[in-house]
Amino acid sequence: MSEQRTTLTELLKLGHGVTPEDNPGVTPEQFGLAEFEYVETIIYAGPDEILSMLRTLKAENFIGLPPWARNLAYRIACLQRPDDAALLREAADDLLAFGPDWDDIAEELQAKADLLDPPKGPGAAS
Repeated sequence: MSEQRTTLTELLKLGHGVTPEDNPGVTPEQFGLAEFEYVETIIYAGPDEILSMLRTLKAENFIGLPPWARNLAYRIACLQRPDDAALLREAADDLLAFGPDWDDIAEELQAKADLLDPPKGPGAAS
């Protein structure tokens, strides 16, 4: 099986496709197909493309991408880079922005990141 690379442009298009305010007048059936295509594509995308898509969409409209779509994207990226403390912290911060439903998961991600890369500075353990 050959590895198919998803481009940032494709992911951005799919991200916009599942953002309700970007799609006025879209029927529920069309929206459902857009969601399906997003999920099917994001699960096989590489972490660099996923993070670029997330960061670009968040810069355009921080709350634009639905939380479920953000959570899935961060989850897929974190699964591909489980030892990336910066990524774990970024994902945790995003979860906290849309909590409190996911606060416990965010705290777990922060704790794992702190084990991988202990915080430095005032109040940090020596």
